[in-house]
Amino acid sequence: MARLQFELPDHYLFSTEMQIYISHVNQGGHLDNAQLLTLVSEARVRFFKWLGYREAGVEGLSIVVGDIVAQYKSEGFHGETMCVAMLPQDFNRYGFDLVFCMTEKSSGREVARGKIGVVFVGKQDKKVTPVPEAFRDRLAAAAAA
Repeated sequence: MARLQFELPDHYLFSTEMQIYISHVNQGGHLDNAQLLTLVSEARVRFFKWLGYREAGVEGLSIVVGDIVAQYKSEGFHGETMCVAMLPQDFNRYGFDLVFCMTEKSSGREVARGKIGVVFVGKQDKKVTPVPEAFRDRLAAAAAA
């Protein structure tokens, strides 16, 4: 399989910090791949909360993760603090990619990068629905601040 390659943005809209706990580390002594997704998922929840939303309540809609891609750049270790920076990009009719970059706080070493495909769905019918304009407006206001 060919390695995934993609460029990171020059800036991010949101960032949060979280520590790697012992439960995030595998037998190899570094951040486990499944736990990387757990940390990135927590960062995604914090991103929506920063905008004033709950994932189950974004302008009356829910969001789901349609896909995720992650690429390791270095190992992460127990006790290190990770900074996860995020930027919504590549909007389409029903959602967008939430690009992330995870770096170790004290050194700035990049640990991982990737994208989370976010899709809006109706709460009742569970069908994909267009990105709400109010959500786009709130993002624009946050970017301008």
